[in-house]
Amino acid sequence: MSATESLMRLIGSVSLLLWGLYMVRTGVTRAFGSELHRIVGRAVSNRISAFLSGIGVTLIVQSSTATALIISSFAARGVIALPAALAVMLGADIGTTLVAQVLSFDLSLMPYILVLVGLVFHGPKRSSKTRQLGRAVFGLGLMLLALSLIVQTSEPLRNSLILQDVFESISAEPMIAILLAALLTWVSHSSLAIVLLVMSFVVGGVIGIDLAFLLVIGANLGGVIPPIVATLSEGDLARRVTFGNAGFKIIGAIIFVPFLAYMPEFLGRISDDPARLVVNFHTLFNFTLALVFVPLVPLAAHIWERIIQPSTSSTDEDTPRFLDENSINTPVLALACATREVGRMAETVDTMLRGVSECLQSDDYSSVDELIELDDRVDTLYDEIKSYVTRVSRQEIDQPESDRVVEILMFTTNLEHMGDIVESLLGALVRRSKKEISFSKEGLSDLLELNTKLISNLTLAINIFNSGDVALARQLIKDKARVNKMQGNFVQNHLERLKDGKIESVATSSLHMDVLRDQRRIHSHITAVAYPILEQAGKLRKSRLK
Repeated sequence: MSATESLMRLIGSVSLLLWGLYMVRTGVTRAFGSELHRIVGRAVSNRISAFLSGIGVTLIVQSSTATALIISSFAARGVIALPAALAVMLGADIGTTLVAQVLSFDLSLMPYILVLVGLVFHGPKRSSKTRQLGRAVFGLGLMLLALSLIVQTSEPLRNSLILQDVFESISAEPMIAILLAALLTWVSHSSLAIVLLVMSFVVGGVIGIDLAFLLVIGANLGGVIPPIVATLSEGDLARRVTFGNAGFKIIGAIIFVPFLAYMPEFLGRISDDPARLVVNFHTLFNFTLALVFVPLVPLAAHIWERIIQPSTSSTDEDTPRFLDENSINTPVLALACATREVGRMAETVDTMLRGVSECLQSDDYSSVDELIELDDRVDTLYDEIKSYVTRVSRQEIDQPESDRVVEILMFTTNLEHMGDIVESLLGALVRRSKKEISFSKEGLSDLLELNTKLISNLTLAINIFNSGDVALARQLIKDKARVNKMQGNFVQNHLERLKDGKIESVATSSLHMDVLRDQRRIHSHITAVAYPILEQAGKLRKSRLK
């Protein structure tokens, strides 16, 4: 076999390994995505439980990068504290080492069995979750098959004088070896794949164990790059998680490199098998980091909070921050990204609604133009979120993700309508100031009271959208009748003042009625968030609440 043919076979085998890993990750994430989010969200009460949840989730999805994206999204929303988030990341790294341990054993017939089982489970008549599990099992079979192909293909390469010279040169330059492995890991988005590739090269005799240890350290360092890149634009809370984990890895590399010469003898007491030496070193590296840093995560969190301060740089607030294109093919992650962007959209509408109260109470309209312009941001975010979620829905998704797509589209549509109404309302209040007319004291009090209720219920609607809480959704729907009654009473109050000939009421009558009408319309859009959640919970009849 020529060197060129061997190289092409090797590239194809590595590609098969990466594709198998991708199938496992996406299959498990699509099958258990929402459950994984709930598990992590609940298991972060202390650093130990957070650490264990990181191990568990990463064992399932076989990707510390996926775990990092989930945790950084939680941190950015304030769902998880930074010390617990860092503990989860240390656990995630342990999870990848345990996966590598399992895959390093000699499983001669297992690839073919797994491929067959995966194919059966992925049949067209299976449920969505079963199909996704079949996809994961099929991917695991491909990974094991790829590893055996890499070993077979790499054996002839050990006799290549050119490769021997190249690897000897790299072995003499530890920094180059580490950077090369880090670069390959960044490109492949998988430290697990690179560690397994290094293991296969050692088994095939292509590289020595000393170089293998350097490459394993590089793979661990390179594994932190994709999460860092993904969170660069997601705010200081998310970046502290990914940079904090990178800090652990860098310190670990600095500590381990001087002692690499002693590692073969030390680890050889456990097993002198080349494959076991590589994965055992990978495990030792990450277990040492966990043992040292899990007790120190509060201190590490404090340090990173001082290093990464809240950003004060001017950014384009009208453009999406969280719609990660790399997550499109992983619906559960993509929908988490979309949910975060919807949060920004809702906060913008909330700011506009609070501006209505300020305009009602003050004759100073210096900031009203900025409030009106916020509707452009709402419209932009609506278009971007709708496009993003529509592309996600074209993936193979199960019923929970499909329901979440509907919730996101409905809530953003209602937010966009609210932004338009508030924009029109603010414009009307500006025109009132130009006519130099004022609401009556009683009328102004009514308008402010109703607007305060809208702001309160918008906050409740945002919580319902994020949590899916059925009890809160019922509360919001029931509150709709109370708000409608309140609005009706305020209309009646205004008519009574007109009958009494109150000068301010007569002068502002048309505007007053328009404001009350618009406030009722806004509240209808606010309460709309509850209907999909109640419908999914079976709490709606055709015409009313059960």
